[in-house]
Amino acid sequence: MLLIFDCDGVLVDSEPLSCRIDAEVLTECGVPYTAEDVAREFTGVSIKDQIARIESERGIRLPEDFTERLNRTLFARFETDLKPIAGVRDAILSLPFPRCVASSSIPERIALSLRVTGLADLFDNIFSSTQVARGKPAPDLFLHAAKQMSTPPEDCLVIEDSVAGVQAAIAAGMRVVGFTGGGHCGPGHGGKLRQAGATVIIDRMADLRAAAQGCA
Repeated sequence: MLLIFDCDGVLVDSEPLSCRIDAEVLTECGVPYTAEDVAREFTGVSIKDQIARIESERGIRLPEDFTERLNRTLFARFETDLKPIAGVRDAILSLPFPRCVASSSIPERIALSLRVTGLADLFDNIFSSTQVARGKPAPDLFLHAAKQMSTPPEDCLVIEDSVAGVQAAIAAGMRVVGFTGGGHCGPGHGGKLRQAGATVIIDRMADLRAAAQGCA
Protein backbone atom coordinates (compact mmCIF):
# COMPACT_ATOMS: atom_id res chain seq x y z
CA MET A 1 0.00 0.00 0.00
CA LEU A 2 1.20 3.50 -0.90
CA LEU A 3 0.49 6.36 1.51
CA ILE A 4 -0.14 9.68 -0.23
CA PHE A 5 0.00 12.68 2.09
CA ASP A 6 -1.42 16.08 1.40
CA CYS A 7 0.89 18.75 2.82
CA ASP A 8 -1.01 21.81 4.09
CA GLY A 9 -3.19 20.88 7.04
CA VAL A 10 -1.89 17.30 7.14
CA LEU A 11 1.89 17.50 7.49
CA VAL A 12 2.17 21.17 8.42
CA ASP A 13 -0.33 23.36 10.27
CA SER A 14 -0.26 26.03 7.60
CA GLU A 15 -3.89 26.67 6.75
CA PRO A 16 -4.76 29.29 9.42
CA LEU A 17 -1.62 31.24 8.54
CA SER A 18 -1.96 30.94 4.77
CA CYS A 19 -5.69 31.78 4.78
CA ARG A 20 -5.03 34.91 6.82
CA ILE A 21 -2.24 36.09 4.53
CA ASP A 22 -4.20 35.18 1.39
CA ALA A 23 -7.13 37.28 2.63
CA GLU A 24 -4.83 40.19 3.49
CA VAL A 25 -3.20 40.24 0.05
CA LEU A 26 -6.53 39.86 -1.77
CA THR A 27 -8.00 42.72 0.24
CA GLU A 28 -4.93 44.88 -0.51
CA CYS A 29 -5.63 44.17 -4.19
CA GLY A 30 -9.14 45.55 -3.81
CA VAL A 31 -10.88 42.17 -3.53
CA PRO A 32 -12.13 41.93 0.08
CA TYR A 33 -11.90 38.49 1.66
CA THR A 34 -11.70 37.34 5.25
CA ALA A 35 -9.53 34.44 6.38
CA GLU A 36 -12.75 32.54 7.01
CA ASP A 37 -13.89 33.19 3.42
CA VAL A 38 -10.61 31.86 2.04
CA ALA A 39 -10.69 28.79 4.29
CA ARG A 40 -14.26 27.96 3.32
CA GLU A 41 -13.87 28.48 -0.42
CA PHE A 42 -10.28 27.60 -1.27
CA THR A 43 -8.81 25.09 1.20
CA GLY A 44 -7.19 22.34 -0.88
CA VAL A 45 -7.50 24.33 -4.12
CA SER A 46 -4.46 25.33 -6.19
CA ILE A 47 -3.59 29.02 -6.50
CA LYS A 48 -4.19 28.80 -10.26
CA ASP A 49 -7.72 27.53 -9.74
CA GLN A 50 -8.34 30.01 -6.92
CA ILE A 51 -7.40 32.95 -9.15
CA ALA A 52 -9.53 31.63 -12.02
CA ARG A 53 -12.55 31.24 -9.75
CA ILE A 54 -12.21 34.69 -8.16
CA GLU A 55 -11.80 36.39 -11.53
CA SER A 56 -14.77 34.52 -12.98
CA GLU A 57 -17.12 35.00 -10.04
CA ARG A 58 -16.26 38.66 -9.42
CA GLY A 59 -15.73 39.72 -13.02
CA ILE A 60 -12.30 41.18 -12.31
CA ARG A 61 -8.65 40.70 -13.12
CA LEU A 62 -6.24 40.29 -10.24
CA PRO A 63 -2.88 42.08 -10.59
CA GLU A 64 -0.30 40.24 -12.67
CA ASP A 65 1.99 40.06 -9.64
CA PHE A 66 -0.67 38.74 -7.25
CA THR A 67 0.87 35.26 -6.94
CA GLU A 68 4.36 36.70 -6.49
CA ARG A 69 3.15 39.08 -3.76
CA LEU A 70 1.24 36.33 -2.00
CA ASN A 71 4.13 33.88 -2.04
CA ARG A 72 6.69 36.47 -0.95
CA THR A 73 4.62 37.37 2.12
CA LEU A 74 3.65 33.79 2.85
CA PHE A 75 7.14 32.33 2.55
CA ALA A 76 8.57 34.94 4.91
CA ARG A 77 5.97 34.04 7.54
CA PHE A 78 6.49 30.32 7.04
CA GLU A 79 10.18 30.72 7.81
CA THR A 80 9.38 32.08 11.27
CA ASP A 81 5.93 30.79 12.22
CA LEU A 82 5.15 27.48 10.49
CA LYS A 83 4.86 24.38 12.68
CA PRO A 84 4.38 20.69 11.87
CA ILE A 85 1.15 18.95 12.74
CA ALA A 86 1.59 17.56 16.25
CA GLY A 87 2.91 14.01 16.26
CA VAL A 88 3.13 13.71 12.47
CA ARG A 89 6.79 12.69 12.30
CA ASP A 90 6.39 9.83 14.78
CA ALA A 91 3.18 8.73 13.07
CA ILE A 92 4.88 8.53 9.67
CA LEU A 93 7.90 6.69 11.01
CA SER A 94 5.62 4.13 12.69
CA LEU A 95 4.19 3.03 9.35
CA PRO A 96 5.99 0.44 7.18
CA PHE A 97 4.47 1.57 3.88
CA PRO A 98 6.07 3.58 1.06
CA ARG A 99 4.96 7.21 1.04
CA CYS A 100 4.90 10.43 -0.96
CA VAL A 101 3.44 13.93 -0.88
CA ALA A 102 0.80 15.17 -3.34
CA SER A 103 -0.17 18.78 -2.72
CA SER A 104 -2.07 21.57 -4.46
CA SER A 105 0.75 23.95 -3.52
CA ILE A 106 3.62 24.91 -5.81
CA PRO A 107 6.85 22.90 -5.40
CA GLU A 108 8.70 25.80 -3.76
CA ARG A 109 6.06 26.12 -1.05
CA ILE A 110 6.00 22.37 -0.39
CA ALA A 111 9.79 22.24 -0.11
CA LEU A 112 9.87 25.24 2.22
CA SER A 113 7.10 23.81 4.40
CA LEU A 114 8.85 20.47 4.83
CA ARG A 115 12.24 22.08 5.43
CA VAL A 116 11.23 24.53 8.16
CA THR A 117 9.18 21.89 9.99
CA GLY A 118 11.93 19.25 9.89
CA LEU A 119 10.00 16.79 7.73
CA ALA A 120 11.94 17.02 4.45
CA ASP A 121 13.98 13.89 5.12
CA LEU A 122 10.83 11.75 5.29
CA PHE A 123 9.89 12.18 1.63
CA ASP A 124 11.91 11.45 -1.49
CA ASN A 125 8.91 11.84 -3.78
CA ILE A 126 6.91 15.07 -3.88
CA PHE A 127 4.20 15.86 -6.41
CA SER A 128 2.52 19.22 -7.06
CA SER A 129 -0.65 20.27 -8.86
CA THR A 130 1.63 22.23 -11.20
CA GLN A 131 2.50 18.87 -12.77
CA VAL A 132 -1.04 18.07 -13.93
CA ALA A 133 -3.73 19.70 -16.03
CA ARG A 134 -6.41 19.88 -13.34
CA GLY A 135 -6.05 20.40 -9.62
CA LYS A 136 -8.15 18.94 -6.82
CA PRO A 137 -11.06 18.02 -6.74
CA ALA A 138 -10.10 16.43 -10.07
CA PRO A 139 -8.21 13.13 -9.61
CA ASP A 140 -5.26 14.08 -11.83
CA LEU A 141 -2.68 14.77 -9.11
CA PHE A 142 -3.31 11.58 -7.15
CA LEU A 143 -3.35 9.47 -10.32
CA HIS A 144 -0.06 11.08 -11.36
CA ALA A 145 1.49 10.29 -7.97
CA ALA A 146 0.31 6.68 -8.09
CA LYS A 147 1.66 6.23 -11.62
CA GLN A 148 5.04 7.71 -10.71
CA MET A 149 5.19 5.45 -7.66
CA SER A 150 4.21 2.39 -9.75
CA THR A 151 1.17 1.66 -7.57
CA PRO A 152 -2.40 0.91 -8.71
CA PRO A 153 -4.94 3.48 -7.41
CA GLU A 154 -6.79 0.82 -5.45
CA ASP A 155 -3.61 0.18 -3.47
CA CYS A 156 -3.24 3.83 -2.41
CA LEU A 157 -4.36 5.44 0.82
CA VAL A 158 -4.62 9.24 0.83
CA ILE A 159 -4.41 11.34 3.99
CA GLU A 160 -6.36 14.56 3.39
CA ASP A 161 -7.84 17.44 5.37
CA SER A 162 -9.91 19.18 2.67
CA VAL A 163 -13.19 18.32 0.97
CA ALA A 164 -11.59 19.00 -2.42
CA GLY A 165 -8.76 16.62 -1.59
CA VAL A 166 -11.08 13.85 -0.44
CA GLN A 167 -13.18 14.26 -3.57
CA ALA A 168 -10.04 14.03 -5.71
CA ALA A 169 -8.91 10.83 -4.01
CA ILE A 170 -12.33 9.21 -4.33
CA ALA A 171 -12.47 10.19 -8.01
CA ALA A 172 -9.07 8.51 -8.42
CA GLY A 173 -10.41 5.28 -6.94
CA MET A 174 -8.41 5.54 -3.72
CA ARG A 175 -9.30 5.18 -0.05
CA VAL A 176 -9.02 8.21 2.20
CA VAL A 177 -8.21 8.98 5.81
CA GLY A 178 -9.80 12.33 6.64
CA PHE A 179 -7.67 14.35 9.07
CA THR A 180 -9.31 17.02 11.25
CA GLY A 181 -6.44 17.96 13.57
CA GLY A 182 -5.32 21.09 11.73
CA GLY A 183 -5.84 24.52 13.22
CA HIS A 184 -8.39 25.42 10.53
CA CYS A 185 -10.73 22.47 11.20
CA GLY A 186 -13.77 23.61 13.11
CA PRO A 187 -16.79 21.68 14.42
CA GLY A 188 -18.42 19.56 11.77
CA HIS A 189 -15.36 19.36 9.53
CA GLY A 190 -15.09 15.61 9.98
CA GLY A 191 -18.68 15.22 8.87
CA LYS A 192 -17.93 17.13 5.67
CA LEU A 193 -14.94 14.89 4.93
CA ARG A 194 -16.96 11.77 5.60
CA GLN A 195 -19.76 13.03 3.36
CA ALA A 196 -17.18 13.64 0.63
CA GLY A 197 -16.16 9.97 0.89
CA ALA A 198 -13.44 9.64 3.54
CA THR A 199 -13.17 6.04 4.74
CA VAL A 200 -12.21 6.95 8.30
CA ILE A 201 -11.80 10.22 10.22
CA ILE A 202 -9.01 10.94 12.73
CA ASP A 203 -8.23 14.09 14.69
CA ARG A 204 -4.81 13.04 16.02
CA MET A 205 -1.80 11.79 14.11
CA ALA A 206 -1.32 9.26 16.89
CA ASP A 207 -4.33 7.45 15.38
CA LEU A 208 -2.91 7.29 11.85
CA ARG A 209 -1.17 3.94 12.30
CA ALA A 210 -4.36 2.16 13.33
CA ALA A 211 -6.38 3.89 10.60
CA ALA A 212 -3.87 2.97 7.90
CA GLN A 213 -3.53 -0.63 9.03
CA GLY A 214 -7.31 -0.89 9.11
CA CYS A 215 -7.43 0.15 5.47
CA ALA A 216 -4.55 -2.10 4.36
